[in-house]
Amino acid sequence: MVHLKGGPVRRCAAAVAVEHKVYSFGGKCSLDIYDNMDQMDVHVFNTVSLSWTKLPPAATVGGEAPPMRRWDHTATLIGRTVYVWGGINWGDELSDVLYAFTIDTRGWFKPGISGTLPDRRFGHSACASGNGMYVFGGFNMEARCTNDIYKLDAAVMVWSLINTRGTPALDLYHHTANIIGKNMFVFGGFSINLNRIHYNNIRVFDTETDLWLSTPSTQLPERRWGHSAFAHNGELYIFGGDNSDGTFDDLWKFTPETSSWKAIKAKGEGPCSFMSRMCYRMCCCTVQDRVVLFGGEITPDELYILDLSPSLKTLCKLSVIQYGLEQSGLPRDSRWELETMTTANSN
Repeated sequence: MVHLKGGPVRRCAAAVAVEHKVYSFGGKCSLDIYDNMDQMDVHVFNTVSLSWTKLPPAATVGGEAPPMRRWDHTATLIGRTVYVWGGINWGDELSDVLYAFTIDTRGWFKPGISGTLPDRRFGHSACASGNGMYVFGGFNMEARCTNDIYKLDAAVMVWSLINTRGTPALDLYHHTANIIGKNMFVFGGFSINLNRIHYNNIRVFDTETDLWLSTPSTQLPERRWGHSAFAHNGELYIFGGDNSDGTFDDLWKFTPETSSWKAIKAKGEGPCSFMSRMCYRMCCCTVQDRVVLFGGEITPDELYILDLSPSLKTLCKLSVIQYGLEQSGLPRDSRWELETMTTANSN
């Protein structure tokens, strides 16, 4: 893992990966670090230069202002557009307004929508399959967790409540949902409806048949919520999280074909689970074979990169850093790469 400090001081943000960059939207922070008190801020992390850039405040689009700052929302990439939905504004108000951010122009707009809109909520999940954005669960205005699924058809901008079949996932929030093929994999989470229970089961929703499927498996990770999850090469990975017994810094892989879990031991310096580095509610994005993890509840300005298929060159650079080896005889490009891997960002 690569470990960098000095990024945006945020937690409970939402992020997407586009090509070699990660776009981070909003998040919770101290009010005194905002230079724009009303507008959601956008930060971009370049995985080549390993540096953060804060985008300038956006102008109004079509006479309407960009979204307000918020946290516990979702950001979902469909094509070259990021759809931001839900979350909590700084006035502790829940949001149900859909906003869109265009990658090419780096500007906001509010799409015209129709259909059956989901009610306001936070701590939900949203993921894309084709032109569809699937919103599952979350904590709503009635102070309850939900287990409904809404779909936004981005081709025609129509919301619909899906009439699912089969035994659904439980009422959850701060779970994760990831698309692999045509299926949405829901893992973990917390239910305030059922005696405040954490979960470690996995449920699968078939987006083509609208059917919930069960996936019995063994050697389950411990129950958790607020963890991170990502899909890579047809498999699901989960990292970190929290439950009533403490926090986690473990990494697990789920293989759908065998419905089996496997604990993964990553090399290098990763996020820790003791109080100074809490692996809880971190953003998680995949860029090719690398996973970018940042934010978190306690140290929100830290970023980690997990390389799932490291080259020999990458392993050598990690050894130079780990053992403090002499760098003066290395090529200039290699010295620059080592510097970017160990220098705090400023943005």
